[in-house]
Amino acid sequence: MIIGPIFTREAVTLPRRPRFFVLRTVYVTGLLILMATSWAVLAGTQWIRNVGDMARFGAMVFQILAPLQLALVLFFAALMGASVVAQEKDRRTLVLLLMTRLTNHELVLGKLCAGLLSLAVMVASAVPLFLAITLFGGVSYAQVGRVFCVTILAGLLAGSWGCCVAFARDKTFQTLALTALGLLVWLGVGELAYWDVGGWSARIGVESSTVAASISPVRAVLAAARPVPETGTWSDWANGIVGFTLVAVMVVVLINGYAILRVRVWNPSREVRRGERAEEEGASIFVAGVEAEASAEAEIERRRMQHIDARRASGPVPSREVWDNPVLWREVCTWAYGRKVVIIRIVYCLLFAAVIVALRAMTSDEALTKSAWAGLVPRTALVLAPFFLISLVVRNALAVTAITNERDGQSLDLLLATDLTPQEFVLGKLFGVMWVTRETLLLPLVAIGYLWWRGGVDVEGAVFLAVGWIVLDLFATMLGLHIGMTYASSRAAIGLSLGTVFFLFLGVVTCMAMMISFSGSFQSQLAPFLAFILGGSVGLYYALGFRNPSTAILVASLLLPWMTFHAITSFLLGRSLSAFTVTCGTYGFATAALLVPAISEFDIAMGRTRANEGE
Repeated sequence: MIIGPIFTREAVTLPRRPRFFVLRTVYVTGLLILMATSWAVLAGTQWIRNVGDMARFGAMVFQILAPLQLALVLFFAALMGASVVAQEKDRRTLVLLLMTRLTNHELVLGKLCAGLLSLAVMVASAVPLFLAITLFGGVSYAQVGRVFCVTILAGLLAGSWGCCVAFARDKTFQTLALTALGLLVWLGVGELAYWDVGGWSARIGVESSTVAASISPVRAVLAAARPVPETGTWSDWANGIVGFTLVAVMVVVLINGYAILRVRVWNPSREVRRGERAEEEGASIFVAGVEAEASAEAEIERRRMQHIDARRASGPVPSREVWDNPVLWREVCTWAYGRKVVIIRIVYCLLFAAVIVALRAMTSDEALTKSAWAGLVPRTALVLAPFFLISLVVRNALAVTAITNERDGQSLDLLLATDLTPQEFVLGKLFGVMWVTRETLLLPLVAIGYLWWRGGVDVEGAVFLAVGWIVLDLFATMLGLHIGMTYASSRAAIGLSLGTVFFLFLGVVTCMAMMISFSGSFQSQLAPFLAFILGGSVGLYYALGFRNPSTAILVASLLLPWMTFHAITSFLLGRSLSAFTVTCGTYGFATAALLVPAISEFDIAMGRTRANEGE
């Protein structure tokens, strides 16, 4: 095939894995349950009198499922595109691929298409379900086609970006963080264009919504989901949709073309090249003979002693003092995750500056201070929520890769052979991750303080937000460490860890959208959400406690979706104290449920007990 043998192998072997069928079955079943839940909410809160009510239901469900599918595709495409290359680097097998006859385009496009193959099949399996929505009315086949066109192109662009970053960076954490930050910048630029920041649309004579739909996949899919009058022309359809298609295709070609040109420049990494040069130099010295080697060393020593630094030195340079906890010392005092972490910090600080500018504009402009989503959600929350989510993703990505990198680099076995206690290892990793990504904890707190200073929230609300954010941040950190210690496969651990954080956030947004779209009594909506919440509990327990069962983890998995739903309803009803108490209590208990077994059952989970018994 033109893409290469990597994709051919993936296409042949993927259908042999049970996960290939499980993923698409779970995905379609989840969408079907969500649609049935929406129908139960509608039937339980209002009367369905005529065909128009059915058509309005179909349109509402379609406008909920289309952005939901886009969010899933963007997340999984970026994650799969990045992890499929990062895994090769962690296992040091990418060098073997570079030594084969694979061309650059076969390597880059093969890895990209192989990583996105299962996602493409999952999206294709949802086409019949979306076509079934047209039977309710209010949705046409053209709308479904436009939505899937935008979704597929957005997923291809996100996957290309993740794959390109993975080829360029050596550390898995750098790859995941830069991929996530790049996606947020992409979506943020689209939102700035939509809100016409700076008033540029009047000067160029183009509507801001059209430009935003050409840039942002979120605005493009919302525009594609809206019904278009059948006027016989395609001008309305072309507003934003054709622009996004052209922009996405052009950016995909540029990203992959650049990766194809630079893949053998970026790889092998500098560490591998330094090792090769050292081996070559050693071989040449050995061939030259023992006498030549001795004379060369003598000449080097003579020149070194004549250097001014050697004359000034009065004695040997003292070595660095290591703390009592060497794991924490390595995390804090060394560049354990590479020097390119500085780039991630700079990009994150730039995003923080953009958030501050957006909060300033919203608190000073009366048109922007109005609440969104039927007047229930403040617009400032629409700015802070993505920033908080990306902070949790960055922190969680570092936490899970802090364990998987040790395992893939074969240094975890060496640590387990030492006299390190479970407390030293777990707490050293926990506080080390918090130190390396300290900006993701402090800058959101600064944003909350700035929002209070601008009058966007009162003192009580600011305190609730700050304390709740600290609790959620600790939960995301411990979640990454727990899953990294539980799963031996790096790709599975990273996917489950980031997926858990993403799905908790996505579940909140989906529930809020459903409750607002089918407005009514919130208390009467609890029963229709039972299946949806129960499914979330089962999935959460599978990710957290299926490998290492624990009663506390089981209770936490059952409570998190239920209490999150209660916190959502309390927030929408204006009961901030109830939402704060439930959030801190539930996620605080979940953090303790993950931390205590990680320390008490560390030897069993990491295999140290079995190793000692074998000895």
